[in-house]
Amino acid sequence: MAQNTRNLIGLTGIPLIMVLGNSMLIPVLPTMKAKLDLTSLQTSFLITAFSISAGIVIPLAGYLSDRFGRKIVILIALALYGLGGLLAGLAALWWDKPYMVIMLGRVLQGIGAAGTAPIAMALAGDLFKGASESRALGLMETSNGLGKVLSPIFGSLLAMIAWYMVFLAFPIICGLILLLFLFFTKEKKQEKKPMPVRQYLQSIGQVFRTHGRWLVPAFFIGSICLFTLFGVLFYLSDLLEEKYKIDGLLKGAFLAVPLLVMSITAYVTGLIIKKKLNLMRLFVIIGMFLLATSYVIANFVKGAYVLTGVLIIGSVGTGMILPCLNSMIIGAVAKSERGMITSLYSGVRFIGVAIGPPVFTWLLDLSRTVMFLSIAGLAALFGVVAIFFLKPKQQAGESAGAAKQSSESAEEEDEKAKEMEAMRQIAEVMGIIEESEEDKRRLHAIRKYGFDPNDLVKRLLGGKGSREKEKS
Repeated sequence: MAQNTRNLIGLTGIPLIMVLGNSMLIPVLPTMKAKLDLTSLQTSFLITAFSISAGIVIPLAGYLSDRFGRKIVILIALALYGLGGLLAGLAALWWDKPYMVIMLGRVLQGIGAAGTAPIAMALAGDLFKGASESRALGLMETSNGLGKVLSPIFGSLLAMIAWYMVFLAFPIICGLILLLFLFFTKEKKQEKKPMPVRQYLQSIGQVFRTHGRWLVPAFFIGSICLFTLFGVLFYLSDLLEEKYKIDGLLKGAFLAVPLLVMSITAYVTGLIIKKKLNLMRLFVIIGMFLLATSYVIANFVKGAYVLTGVLIIGSVGTGMILPCLNSMIIGAVAKSERGMITSLYSGVRFIGVAIGPPVFTWLLDLSRTVMFLSIAGLAALFGVVAIFFLKPKQQAGESAGAAKQSSESAEEEDEKAKEMEAMRQIAEVMGIIEESEEDKRRLHAIRKYGFDPNDLVKRLLGGKGSREKEKS
């Protein structure tokens, strides 16, 4: 087996782990709330503990992977992730009041999550180049998308055995992925020395001084997308079980639908936008207003099916936004700065996930209308911010590359036109297609006079432009 294939086998499971951390837990939260006699706010902190610890540690994990190697950071991260799940699961199984120990386990899982998907993406960039890199990142993104869709269903199935099984599944999953990664993926030796901490922080400051006008809104918009997504999923999970008595596999399927729509939209958006910054910006603006529209309509509808359908509008918006923000940040920031900026961006997104459930719980305590309309207003506000401030500029090198590619495309079109003309002439000679009257007249004149008088007149009247055209 080729080493590149072995590397892919080891890497592709890692993004799946990061997604499972929250999405697999969401269907089980109402049951945990009842079994442990928790308030809605306490229940929401089970998402917050994981996400906020991951958000804080992600930039540090990126720096440590530069200094000590990516493979060792990923291995330690997977071990911590599994250990956190084991701690939470055993506490739920053995203790009468396990909430605080479960919270500690979730913090450990969040710290572990920080060293999984973001570092795996960086390692893929180290191991693969050109088309192989695109293929590797595409497979990892597919793994991430599958995790988003399947995790609510998987969580619901585990909860049918026992509510704490969702925690005990983590050490098994993490152990399998750790073994695959350990034995299949081989890290290349780092050629350059890692940046000192002081220089690292100075570089971050310089990036924000240069790009901050659009980069800060981009960070906020990405965070708001995940803030609203996980807030709504948390609310929907509780609503389905408490009000509509929808539980088990059916509930998991309900929660998977918005995530499936978001994943499909993100995939299609990635195919459409390519490197077109203006199109990305347009998609982000449209996406934010779709989010706002979704939450305004959701305030006025009743019924689980209709509400899920309305929230899908917001999932389409989120699916349009996230790939565009990723491409903007990667395309508009210098290659040497991408690692640190994408780590910070991932951290900010996790902070959005962290605050989503508790904020939605607090707003719902005020009223359902306050919850939906305030979130709609936030999305609309940042849609307006995107119109005025989200205006990144492509790097000079990227622009030159795009211009070169455009020039090469034009030359290819010229070559194709010449080939088509040659094929037409061959076809005429062979009698496959009939000569036009103009071609017959021109051929007759050349045979009789040795040249075509009409061509001579055109050259005299047309000047240089006609001569160049004739030459081509």
